[in-house]
Amino acid sequence: MRTTKGAARTKAKRKLFKRAKGYRGGRGRLLRTVKETLIRSGVFAFRDRRVKKRTFRRLWITRISAACRQRGMNYSSFINGLKKANVELDRKSLSEIAICDPKAFDSIVEAAKKSLSA
Repeated sequence: MRTTKGAARTKAKRKLFKRAKGYRGGRGRLLRTVKETLIRSGVFAFRDRRVKKRTFRRLWITRISAACRQRGMNYSSFINGLKKANVELDRKSLSEIAICDPKAFDSIVEAAKKSLSA
């Protein structure tokens, strides 16, 4: 006699449907579609965890660049000046300083300018 999975199959299906909660239409109700959707959503989640890092870095660079231009300097020379001045602040903290504490950012820009001219 052929055996069926019975309770194990029901448990596995319940687990899949629980993960697909909130999906619209067949994507949340039909087993085959749920499986396809969950695989695709997993791929997007994996990819976008990496894309998020890129996107934030772009945002920080844009903010730093805008703040530097207000102080008469472009982004690339600012970063080069920081490297020469041995200022080891990352782009995230630099962008936060540029927004929240403009006076401190002014002094950082001055340090970068001095190291370029020296």
